[in-house]
Amino acid sequence: MHTAEFAADPQRIYSRLREHGPAAPVELAPGVDATLVVGHETALAVLRNTELFSRDSSTHWAALLEGRVPLDTPVLPMMAARPGNCMFSDGAAHLRLRKAVADSLNRVSTSRLRRDAEVIADYLIDQFSPRGTADLLNDYARLLALLLFNKLFGCPADIGDRLASSMAAIFDGEDALQADKELTAALLELIALKRRQPGDDMATWLIQHESGLTDAEVTDSLVLLMGAGVEPARNLIGNALLLLLSDDANASGTGMLIEEALDEVLWKNPPIANYATHYPLQDIDLGGVPVDARTPVLISFAAANSDPAFTRSAEARGSGAHLAWGAGPHTCPAKDPARVMAVTAIEKILKELPDITLAVPKQNLRWRPGPFHRALSELPVRFTRTPAHRVAAAMPAAAPAPAAGPAPVPAQPAPGQYGPGQYGPAQPGPVPHGSVQPGSVQSAPGQPAAGAKPKAKRGFWSSIADIFRV
Repeated sequence: MHTAEFAADPQRIYSRLREHGPAAPVELAPGVDATLVVGHETALAVLRNTELFSRDSSTHWAALLEGRVPLDTPVLPMMAARPGNCMFSDGAAHLRLRKAVADSLNRVSTSRLRRDAEVIADYLIDQFSPRGTADLLNDYARLLALLLFNKLFGCPADIGDRLASSMAAIFDGEDALQADKELTAALLELIALKRRQPGDDMATWLIQHESGLTDAEVTDSLVLLMGAGVEPARNLIGNALLLLLSDDANASGTGMLIEEALDEVLWKNPPIANYATHYPLQDIDLGGVPVDARTPVLISFAAANSDPAFTRSAEARGSGAHLAWGAGPHTCPAKDPARVMAVTAIEKILKELPDITLAVPKQNLRWRPGPFHRALSELPVRFTRTPAHRVAAAMPAAAPAPAAGPAPVPAQPAPGQYGPGQYGPAQPGPVPHGSVQPGSVQSAPGQPAAGAKPKAKRGFWSSIADIFRV
C-alpha cells in the first residue's frame, strides 16, 4: 500500500483484496504488516466493537512492543499512540478525552469559522493571484487549514509561526522527529500562556474543561485537532476542486454544486482512505479471514464505500451512508466544522478566480503514495492575473493592511510552461516553512548599524495575526 501502483489506482487493489474475503493481509510500509478491512459490513462491525478491539498501540501492538517495527518507518507517526490523544484510547479514558475535544469543537460557531476561513482565504489568494498560476493544494488548501487552526487555538504571532512551521515539516517528512519536538514545545508554551491569560479559543476551552486535562493531555488533544484536521481538509478541498474543475463535472453543461462535489469525494475518494487502526485482544475471525491477536487491523473507508455488496443495498442510497467520517465511538467529532471549512475555501477560490482551470490534463496529475490518504501531490491551475487587493479591501478604513503581500505582477509565463512543480515564477514574501523556523533572521539592506539586532523573519501567521489583531 506504499507503492506508486497503489496510489495510482487504489480501487483496483481493493478489488484484488476482496478476493481474500472482507479483509486481507497488506504491507503498510516495508516491515510493517497489517490486515485491511475492505467489506462494509465487516468494517462497521469492527468500528462498533469495543469488547474485542483496542485502539491503544502502546499496549496492544505486539510487533512494536517486541521491537519488530522499524522506528524510522514513515507510518509510525500515524500509528504510535500519544497517551492524551482520544483517538488512541479506550473505555472511560476515551470518553473523558473525547468529551473535552467534542465540547470545545461545539463551542466554535459556524459563522465564526466561516468568517475566519474567509479572511485567511483572502490572504492566501492575494499571495498568488498576481502570478496567474498556483498549486491549490500546497499554496492554498493546506495552508488555509493550518492557519485556521492557529486562529482557533488563539496563537500569538511567534508561537503561531512555529506551530505552522513544525506541522508543515511533519507533513512533508522533513526531520519529523525534530519537528515533533518543536511542535510540542510550541504547544506547551501556548498552554502556559493560556493558563496565565485565558482567551476565547480552543486551547483555553480544553484547559478549562471539566475533564481536568493535564498539560500533556491538552498538548496531545491540540495535536490531534491539528493533525486530524489539516491533512484531511487539504485532501477534501483538493479532491473536490479537482472534480469541480475537471471536464467530467462540466460535461452536462450545468456544472456540479460544491456540496455535491464534497459528497462524491467522501464516497469515492475520501481524504483519509485507510485508517482507524484497531488491535484484536484475542485471535479472531473476520468473515472467514483469521487475524492474530495484537496485530494492526485497519479500516479501508474507501473500499468499504465501494463494496459491491453494500452499493447494491438500499442502505447505500443516502448521501450520508458512507464511512468517510468513521463510525462507532470514534466517529469523527469534527465533520460539521470540516465541511464548513471546505465549502468556504472552495466558494472563495471559485468566486475570486472565476476563470480558473486546470493547468495540466487531469490524467497527468500525480497521486501521492502512502497507505492512509487519497491525496494529489499537487493541483496546478491557471487563471487571469489579478492584483493582491482582497485583504486591503476587507480591512477597516483606519487600519493599514499588513505589508506581507506579493511583489508587483510578474510577466505572464508563456503557454505550455505549466506542469507539476511549475506554477509560474516564485514570489517574494512568506513561505509555509523553511523561512519561519524559530530563530531565523532576515538582514536589512546594506550594512546594519553597530550592535543592531537582526530582524526576525515573519511567517504567514505573523502577517495574518496583524489582520485578526491577535
